[in-house]
Amino acid sequence: MMNPTDSKKALACAVKAARVAGKLMRDNLRETKRINSKTQHDIKLELDIRCQKLITKTLAAQFPQIALLGEEGISGNPEASQRWVVDPIDGTVNFTYGIPHACVSIALQVSNPKFQIQNSKNKNPSYEDGYETIIGVVYDPFCDELWTAIRGQPAKLNGKIIRVSDRKQLRESIVAIGFAKSRASIESNLPYFNHLVRRVRKVRMMGAAALAMVYVASGRFDAYIERGIRLWDIAAGGLIVECAGGEFWHRRIKGDYAYEMLTSNGFLTKKLESIG
Repeated sequence: MMNPTDSKKALACAVKAARVAGKLMRDNLRETKRINSKTQHDIKLELDIRCQKLITKTLAAQFPQIALLGEEGISGNPEASQRWVVDPIDGTVNFTYGIPHACVSIALQVSNPKFQIQNSKNKNPSYEDGYETIIGVVYDPFCDELWTAIRGQPAKLNGKIIRVSDRKQLRESIVAIGFAKSRASIESNLPYFNHLVRRVRKVRMMGAAALAMVYVASGRFDAYIERGIRLWDIAAGGLIVECAGGEFWHRRIKGDYAYEMLTSNGFLTKKLESIG
């Protein structure tokens, strides 16, 4: 575990890296994007790689000893005692289409072998496969909104403390849901969506997981649910939600760093689990 001084330095470095990548995203929102690969439900851009390289360079300049596990590649040993977990552009499809709803997500995790994932919902949902997230940064360059958290301290949006909502009834809630890239995940989520949409005020599908999570942390959404999501999409946002007083549950499923997850203001967790 880092001491308080090192944690502040690491947070400042992650913020700097997020802003550098965010500027590149902002400068290129209306430009023609070069697509490296695409499937029916996903797109990979050349800009994804450029953003991750910028982030890696910025983080390594101050913390060269810390490994990096990113959507666009790995630097160092991803199973090391400390690792950055990075999504350089969360919401790539939105970004490709010129929709200004995408973000940079950066988390710092430390190994904690005491905590291992169970096959059922556990009481320490922040701990996954022996890793604990201690720093989280999510940056929306289009709204210039920066969410930050250090474990044990309040979550903040642009430097101001935030809290989850206090809505307790599903009928009053706005719940975000994500549909993963695989056909199997989509098919498994559709029945849940059909049940959910009849019970809540509104369902939102925004297309950027980290932003959905920090919207929960800010009280804009009341919950967010997705199956088949990746660690780099949820690591930073999960900590930010917890530091804002909410709940974050995730469980590893089949696939590399793939998870099912639910995050909420805490009042709705059991009600959402009971649906469908």
